[in-house]
Amino acid sequence: MTGTTLHLAHDEKADELLSRDPFALLTGMLLDQRIPMEKAFAGPALIAERLGLSALDPAAVASADPETFARVMAGPPAVHRFPRSMGERVQALASHVTGHYDGDAGAIWRDVASGRELVTRLTDLPGFGQQKAKIFVALLGKQLGVRPDGWETAAGDYGLPGYRSVADVIDEASLQKVREYKRSVKAAAKSAP
Repeated sequence: MTGTTLHLAHDEKADELLSRDPFALLTGMLLDQRIPMEKAFAGPALIAERLGLSALDPAAVASADPETFARVMAGPPAVHRFPRSMGERVQALASHVTGHYDGDAGAIWRDVASGRELVTRLTDLPGFGQQKAKIFVALLGKQLGVRPDGWETAAGDYGLPGYRSVADVIDEASLQKVREYKRSVKAAAKSAP
């Protein structure tokens, strides 16, 4: 994508795929819920390997038999703790990218006019709500240099300096800072009346 090497999976092979394959990066973001971040972002490489692909081709994922794809997701090891439902979401994302962007996931953010437009494009994706879209905008802006006008505002708090999300993870130390931040937010929420 930009020559930047991401460090989200904390696995060299998986991070290399995320760094060069926009659909793999989108898929990792989709998988990043209710499992550790590193496992989520290692998922695309595991899926590609099990499908015999060098990159995570959205057309191949979309056209895979759902039962076969569920087995790909189930492993062992499982790509996600909810392999069947997340497999369905990954295939829906692949179908959307294939149908709306001719299989080019990078077209979602390439030449986008504004941060607001980018958030809109992302929230149109299956499995991407407002929060996930904002985090992904921050990831694109902070680590990959995708900075359309207003991207920081569109990313909300995730666009601010600090260690709030996957957008701020560049190594093991920053991962720990993000985890500390998330623990503090959860603790504050629990203690709120």
